[in-house]
Amino acid sequence: MSVADVDERVFEELQALEAIFSPDIIIKWEDGVPKGIEMNVLPSTCDKSDEQYVRLTLEIYLSPDYPESSPKVIMRNPRGLDDRILSCIQTDIEDKLIDNIGHLIVYELIEMVRECLTQCNLPRGQCAICLHGFVKGDIFIKTPCFHYFHSQCLSKHCIAGKKYYDEEFEKLPMWQRMEAKPHQQTCPVCRSTVQFNVDDLKKAPPPVESIDAQPFHLTDEIKAMQERMAALMAHQIARGGVIGVGDSEPPPLIITDRTDQQEPKSSSSGTQNPRPETSNSVRGMGNSASGAPASPTRPPYRGPYRGFNRRGKPGRRGRGGSR
Repeated sequence: MSVADVDERVFEELQALEAIFSPDIIIKWEDGVPKGIEMNVLPSTCDKSDEQYVRLTLEIYLSPDYPESSPKVIMRNPRGLDDRILSCIQTDIEDKLIDNIGHLIVYELIEMVRECLTQCNLPRGQCAICLHGFVKGDIFIKTPCFHYFHSQCLSKHCIAGKKYYDEEFEKLPMWQRMEAKPHQQTCPVCRSTVQFNVDDLKKAPPPVESIDAQPFHLTDEIKAMQERMAALMAHQIARGGVIGVGDSEPPPLIITDRTDQQEPKSSSSGTQNPRPETSNSVRGMGNSASGAPASPTRPPYRGPYRGFNRRGKPGRRGRGGSR
């Protein structure tokens, strides 16, 4: 597709969008042909950024024959919006595209999404710390990464993080303390570095839902889930699937070969007798350092392989073995 094939109205629309939304809008070009538009949409709050609690990134991909065909619209990185609101916005976008085929529609899409965000400019969902929702009367805070927490919950998180840092710092030797990085507050969700005054956060009241919430009781369903999780944890530890739990050394290397598949057949038939082992093979098995791969006449060795013999053949003396 060349520049001559693009409708002149598209270039005029893009120039108008740059003049209105710059520098928040990004127009993607390819060989002089407009391919898409990307913009972070925020609610209208009269330039009061502290009152903007929701946002999303709107990506609009222009079709080759736009505006005669509808562009493709994708919403990315929503913050403070639940699935219900996103579904409503997506439905409104699709209806808008169907009703305006043949017309320049990008500006109207951006303004429609902005209006929706303005109407629902309150974080939805739950606080990631206390798991209570945000309701009227809650005192909450927005991080620079657009995550939301009750102010009192975030103060407890910061206090606990500082306490853990101090405990780990005391365990370090003196030379490592000199090189240790100072404590930094982090977002509980994305671990981005944040900076808040904990004393101010502590003054906030607890979440409204936590005041009226029923006290926690350990139900039979939770007990059954704990038993299942404990059994799964024990199984993973036994198989070496949990790193750092009871590991005094790296787990042994387990090598399986075709003899593992032949053993059940030979044992079930009972017609084959094991071949007597030679003195060399007995000496090879008796040497703990040899650890040669298993032969068809004896069970496979499943321990850690330390000190392979030069050719790795069964029944031979291992490297470093006694002559």
